[in-house]
Amino acid sequence: MTTFIVLFILVWGTAMVGWWLTSRYIHKNDLGKVRTRLQGAPAKKVSAGPKTPELIAQEDAATGRIALGLLRKFNLQDRLQGMLEQAGLKWSVARLAHACLLCFLVCFGVAKALLPPSAGSLVLIPAMIGSGLPLLVVSRKRAGRVRRFEEQFPESLEFIARSMRAGHGFSIALEMIHREFQEPLAGEFRRTFEEHNFGMPLELALEKFGQRMPLLDVHFFVSAVMLQKRTGGNLAEILDKLAYIIRERFKLRGRIRAVSAHGRMTGMALTSIPAVVAALMFFVNPDYAHFFTVEETGQWMLGGAVLLQVLGYLIIQKIVSIEV
Repeated sequence: MTTFIVLFILVWGTAMVGWWLTSRYIHKNDLGKVRTRLQGAPAKKVSAGPKTPELIAQEDAATGRIALGLLRKFNLQDRLQGMLEQAGLKWSVARLAHACLLCFLVCFGVAKALLPPSAGSLVLIPAMIGSGLPLLVVSRKRAGRVRRFEEQFPESLEFIARSMRAGHGFSIALEMIHREFQEPLAGEFRRTFEEHNFGMPLELALEKFGQRMPLLDVHFFVSAVMLQKRTGGNLAEILDKLAYIIRERFKLRGRIRAVSAHGRMTGMALTSIPAVVAALMFFVNPDYAHFFTVEETGQWMLGGAVLLQVLGYLIIQKIVSIEV
């Protein structure tokens, strides 16, 4: 049985790699044809010319059709696409779904090989945990990218204010940020400028910018710019005051994190102690601990204990998480 599972995983992985290489080759050919038609140049000159900016990454509908159909049915495709954009990853939603499926099969095969046959449905627990690893990676990258953007954002507002006082227009100031700042802030402002430069109304470009970066500070910035465009006023002064408020919020957030550090450490301790004790019991008194893997009642008790531990950890994190 174990040999069959390992062979199935190898065959499936080889098929997925072959599918990815083939779809990537076909996708590049299609993009070359589209660029040729838009630029009015022969195909041999496309590769020699400068690379055109790619504003919208279109996902190939022929790949991952089953996965995308399931995600659309549960209204998850737009959420996952938004997470990938906020994380700065050039992945498709179908690729993320296939990565979750691959992790599920690998963890299922490993758990099936290591756990005793009497474990039964307990092998699904590590498999389900493993299927969430790609989502965890995307979530951590998204959190890190948003945090770096938030740290650079007040300085960028002051830069826009100084540029406007020097006589530059608002859209030109957005384009100058791309040369003066680092990623991810430079890329997001560059994309907003290019969307506006290629004909999109400024209000719509800023609205999409706020959707890509779901931060309260960004919403304040977008609202201030749109209100100034409609009613008039000194936008440079407004941006300076907004940058000052954001920095004060950073200071208050740091104080709150220092006060709530004890609660976060308590949550981690209360969550890790039962897991450590359970692992020790399997080594110290395996006959007593095997009740939770052999007996059906013990399996249900173990599953309920894991679920309650996760629920308790999430509740503690919600309590100590204070938004400013």
